[in-house]
Amino acid sequence: MEKYSITGMSCAACQARVEKAVLGVEGVKSCSVNLLTNSMGVEGDAPAEKIIKAVEYAGYGAAVSSNDIRSNASSNSYAAEEEALRDKETPKLRKRLIASIIFLLILMYFSMGHMMLGWPIPKSMSGNHVAMGLLQMILAVIIMVINQKFFISGFKSLIKGAPNMDTLVALGSFTSFIYSVGVLFIMTDSVVKGGTGEKYMDEFYFESAAMILTLITVGKMLEAYSKGKTTNALKSLMKLAPKTAVIYKDGKEKTVSIDEVKVGDIFVVRSGESIPVDGVIIEGNCAVNEASLTGESIPVDKTEGDEISAATICASGYIKGEARRVGRDTTLSQIIEMVSDAAATKAPIAKIADKVSGIFVPVVIAISVVTFIIWMLLGYGSAFSISRAISVLVISCPCALGLATPVAIMVGNGVGARNGILFKNAVSLEETGRAKAVVFDKTGTITSGEPVVTDIYGAEGFSNDDILRYAVSLEKLSEHPLAKAIVKYSEATGEAGLEVKEFKVYPGNGLSGMIEGKRVAGGNFDFINKKIKISKKVEELSAGYASEGKTPVFFSIDEKLLGIVAVADTLKNDSIEAIKMLKKMNIGVIMLTGDNKRTAEAVGKAAGVDRVISDVLPSGKEKAIRELKEEYGKVIMVGDGINDAPALTAADIGIAIGAGTDVAIDAADVVLMKSKVKDVVSSIILSKATLRNIHQNLFWAFIYNVIGIPLAAGVYYHLWGIKLNPMFGALAMSLSSFCVVTNALRLNLIKLPKDENISDNKSNKTVVVKISGMMCEHCEKRVRDALTAFTAVENAEVSHKTGKAILSVSEELNSEDVKKAVTEVGYKFKGLIYKS
Repeated sequence: MEKYSITGMSCAACQARVEKAVLGVEGVKSCSVNLLTNSMGVEGDAPAEKIIKAVEYAGYGAAVSSNDIRSNASSNSYAAEEEALRDKETPKLRKRLIASIIFLLILMYFSMGHMMLGWPIPKSMSGNHVAMGLLQMILAVIIMVINQKFFISGFKSLIKGAPNMDTLVALGSFTSFIYSVGVLFIMTDSVVKGGTGEKYMDEFYFESAAMILTLITVGKMLEAYSKGKTTNALKSLMKLAPKTAVIYKDGKEKTVSIDEVKVGDIFVVRSGESIPVDGVIIEGNCAVNEASLTGESIPVDKTEGDEISAATICASGYIKGEARRVGRDTTLSQIIEMVSDAAATKAPIAKIADKVSGIFVPVVIAISVVTFIIWMLLGYGSAFSISRAISVLVISCPCALGLATPVAIMVGNGVGARNGILFKNAVSLEETGRAKAVVFDKTGTITSGEPVVTDIYGAEGFSNDDILRYAVSLEKLSEHPLAKAIVKYSEATGEAGLEVKEFKVYPGNGLSGMIEGKRVAGGNFDFINKKIKISKKVEELSAGYASEGKTPVFFSIDEKLLGIVAVADTLKNDSIEAIKMLKKMNIGVIMLTGDNKRTAEAVGKAAGVDRVISDVLPSGKEKAIRELKEEYGKVIMVGDGINDAPALTAADIGIAIGAGTDVAIDAADVVLMKSKVKDVVSSIILSKATLRNIHQNLFWAFIYNVIGIPLAAGVYYHLWGIKLNPMFGALAMSLSSFCVVTNALRLNLIKLPKDENISDNKSNKTVVVKISGMMCEHCEKRVRDALTAFTAVENAEVSHKTGKAILSVSEELNSEDVKKAVTEVGYKFKGLIYKS
């Protein structure tokens, strides 16, 4: 999509005019104009020159956006983007408004203050009604010159045959002024013929001409200020972009501009510094605060071989990293691009407003003319008729229609970005909340994707330590995922294993080898059962493990059963809660996996899904999604692997787990940076709230005009004697767009489901307990149970990945007591730190 910056637009009518002009250019496939950011996205192969010419012919200015981040690989592009989004209008409008108010107050003093309230004026003007009229005219002219932009834009667009909001304002103010000038000439004629001209003083509309412009400027300034707020999320992301990097070259460190960093360069990051580009750690270790990208406040420990991302902070430690992705290829750039593109695209619901906006201004002008004619024919005189016609012009507001959708999309997308939820376009933000069913992949989505040891069963005469010693001796020579789980578990317990001779692999079955002169074998039930006769009791135990979604690995020594090690891919911490929340929202929850039926059913039951579809190949997943769409309607697919890409594409909305593959992320419509299942719920809640906000905005914009235009035209005058002064009409118009934008900003107050962590509790003290030996969620549970047994512990968040337990306590804990509790459940206590 090629981006353009547009100048001269003032309302939704302008937006519709530009879109119509560009869509008429040969080679343009689609065009989306954003009134909020004064930008345009164009898809197709039409030359930029032709597109710009079409926009200029329509009466507006256009230029290829020089700050498109996709055409710039440097951080300077962020500076340019920030500059483009900076609120330049509010300061200008503020100066115009202050000057207008000063002269308007003087005008109102002489017109209403003196005439209605008897305020004193210079003796030379007392009774000199012509002088009073001339003074009012001069003050009105000054205010009109200050706000000349309305007239230049309004009449220029009218001449081009594309009237806009400025046209309505300009016509309303200019008509008031011209009518008043005509009255002034009649007054002078009356004075020349011997009259005083006093009776004509009430016929002046100079104050209306000036007041209309001033009040509309108030609304424009409030609107500009509020619009600036809607882009805060995008501007905040851009400010995160590092400007410099410390490069290590030829044994020396050198600080360079981020533009100079190339793939393969070695960079250095110290405690408290920002990581400049995406890369991998080649030396050192550190705790990285990734809140800027994922929203996670707790730093993540990183060591050699781990990937790191630009704009994240090295909270503690020292590292050397190798640059892998720089400029526009970094994760931060991709996030900015997604947020920017989402703002540039148009939601389907916006089409309603677009259709109305395209004909709105010409229709309003026609209504104004008809209103004048009807009241004149009814005999109400020119003053009354003109007042009604002007009121129609100045109360009508196409801006509110044009802003109703884009401001809500921008704010909603910004809220998502702050919470690690990236909507790639406006369509995905709107459609996610309409889903009737959510389909989850199993491995890596509902489950952690890393098999862990869950149970160890020792046969008669053998202890758990015996089983683990022989099991790890064999499995450490294997590359099988289940073998890796056993080896990882043994490393945590400190079991290194024994020497193996005559090692042999039986693909799809198991392993065998000689250990301490004994023949040891490990593998599935059939493999071991051929070597020794497995009892009915052990077979039933094995079936029990399998029914729980665990994979039993059997081990034998010589002619005896050694025992069983059960391995399973455990559920993510938030999977069960997220699925419960989806079901409460009356959304169907389905698990779709290529795993066998027994394992899939066990995991599905544990997770609480409504249905399980198992034994499905990647191509079958796509077919299953299509069938589910026919059954449920709109369907969301959540996945993380390459095999999920077809299903993600087939679904109405594809949601990719942020830690998943690039293929899955590219195929998805929404990316969850924190890789948490609960964020699926958050994305649906946010989408629903945004769509609801758009509906509110559109309702306000439509109902305002539906009620306001007849009121201004005097439709209710005969019924209830209600008529609208043009100045109040201008005030209503000035506030209508402001109300729409302000309503959209309320989305910033939305409450999304949060993870229960230390930042949420009210405790006076936080304790960080360092623990080694934890390998899985089961380990976490054992430690959590041990620590929450202390009455002083209000909350405990345990992570086997970081090796830490973060406790919220009401009073100090005894270090020895904590050490004893951790040791008793089988883990090593490494220390305790208090934080205020």
